[in-house]
Amino acid sequence: MSACEPLRICSWNVNGLRAVMTKGFGEAVARLNADILALQETKLQAPQVTEAMGALAGYRAYWAHATRKKGYSGVAVYTRREPLAVRYGIGEPRYDDEGRVLELDFGDFVFFNVYFPNGQMSPERLAFKLDFYRDFFAYAEHYRTSGRHLVITGDYNTAHREIDLANPKANAERSGFLPVERAWLDRLAAGGYVDTFRHFYPDRVCYSWWTYRFRSRERDIGWRIDYVFVNREMIAAGLLRDAFIDNSIFGSDHCPVGVDLCLPAT
Repeated sequence: MSACEPLRICSWNVNGLRAVMTKGFGEAVARLNADILALQETKLQAPQVTEAMGALAGYRAYWAHATRKKGYSGVAVYTRREPLAVRYGIGEPRYDDEGRVLELDFGDFVFFNVYFPNGQMSPERLAFKLDFYRDFFAYAEHYRTSGRHLVITGDYNTAHREIDLANPKANAERSGFLPVERAWLDRLAAGGYVDTFRHFYPDRVCYSWWTYRFRSRERDIGWRIDYVFVNREMIAAGLLRDAFIDNSIFGSDHCPVGVDLCLPAT
């Protein structure tokens, strides 16, 4: 590609935006220097979005909130690039009422910020998680089959391979590493979606989430459950330049992950 426009995308589960605002959020945003920053688990309702949260210098902000349960779920996108369109959810109230999906159309690609459900609470929530995987990717696939590029960021709440968590055998029967959950990531790979970090770093051990217990982050006993997936056609077009996990940034039990794109210059 002779000339291109660099674009950095970051995704970060902040585990409560109000809390992380008091833990150096502004400094973290400045360090990340993302053109598009996707946050999951904001745990906010609309009236709780403060002026400081909504007015990061140079960014437009978009929010999806849980409507039935306060202090739960929620996603946000900060972007320097103005989207052509913004959609909230996928048109399924049982998911959309939990504030799990923001969709922004940037022309060159459709961007999704997704907080995938956690299946640990009960068999019912595990079934809900698996239903969400099915229905969300069926929704996204309509764009891909029409020729659009897709960038799907977020907390997927599943470690894919044994390399993606510190203690795979001990967690083999725990939601987040169950065969039925991992099979969904297998299906994505088989269906033409690419885990960008593994594309560049197939053998690198690097985690994006650590429990607050047992000094897990200090000991680096973690899981890689935060991803940026893109459609393989986007890679074939030469638009993906790098992927990263920035575990030097604190403030949450997750750290930011991201990609660097190189889009056709306008």
